[in-house]
Amino acid sequence: MGCCLGVLLLGGAPRIALALWWFMDPARVMATFTGWSTTLAGLTAPLWAWPLAGLLLLPWTTIAYVFVSPGGLSTLDIVILVIALAIDLSAHGGGGRAYQQRRSARQ
Repeated sequence: MGCCLGVLLLGGAPRIALALWWFMDPARVMATFTGWSTTLAGLTAPLWAWPLAGLLLLPWTTIAYVFVSPGGLSTLDIVILVIALAIDLSAHGGGGRAYQQRRSARQ
């Protein structure tokens, strides 16, 4: 039952699915982004900043990366990441295209 619910949730709402995954298995999500540190003007970003940025900006890519990264990245894993990135970018591009169509329809 839990697996089926997870698949349905993942298909419909990737941000909620990623947030629940982070809540239920924080060690895996944090281990995925261990070693990702950014220092700017002497300030270092906390470890949770990268998964949070992925949650907000590229949820499908972040889910795919958390899924494939623990064993290292193979060719198939990179293909999965590219597909997830294409899904994320198409969602952003589709929103812009719909905006342009609404804007041109008003004129």
